[in-house]
Amino acid sequence: YWMESFRLPTWSAERAANSFALKGAHHLKDGLASGRGVVLALPHMGNWDLAGVWVTRALGVPFTTVAERLKPESLYDRFVAYRESLGMEVLPHTGGAAFGTLARRLRAGGLVCLVADRDLSASGVEVSFFGEAARMPAGPAMLALQTDAILLPVTLWYDDSDVMRGEVHAPVDVPGSGTRAEKASLMTQALADTFAGAIADHPEDWHMLQRLWLADLEERTP
Repeated sequence: YWMESFRLPTWSAERAANSFALKGAHHLKDGLASGRGVVLALPHMGNWDLAGVWVTRALGVPFTTVAERLKPESLYDRFVAYRESLGMEVLPHTGGAAFGTLARRLRAGGLVCLVADRDLSASGVEVSFFGEAARMPAGPAMLALQTDAILLPVTLWYDDSDVMRGEVHAPVDVPGSGTRAEKASLMTQALADTFAGAIADHPEDWHMLQRLWLADLEERTP
């Protein structure tokens, strides 16, 4: 993953286009053409940086994303600079200001891409994931609800070729009733179900290196 990722700044638009085959791209293109804004939500599958380069260079569409603040700060700054060199606008995950900026980008008809299978806030939506309780961020669903943007799940994987594969799945439906929190919970569960289906098919391409399920998060003695 990292070997490929750090080579991406040298890739041409042609190489980016030829290194990624995307099924369901019409969902993304139609969503952008609607002017409503699009939220792409994906798990830690495949190489999401390569998918981002395909969007910015092959498709020619800029997008906004968020990044976890790493320590030391100099490491975070270098990651931001790296991803911005690929054509991405990168916002820090902490501080609370990212949501407002993302919402403004969506209301302007823009594209937001969020890795959405791990909750960094400890206050995410509880979902059933492979039959066990886990938490996933409510951000993608809440952004879609607040801005009327289209929420699209995306999954990525590799096969025996040198080309990464991906799929933009059908838009997540907005429930017709319930509070905003209840709607966000159902939409996040829909994302989790889509992620689980793709991960079950390509488990070797899921890079979840932290504890995820609630049963695994109990405190441990140092």
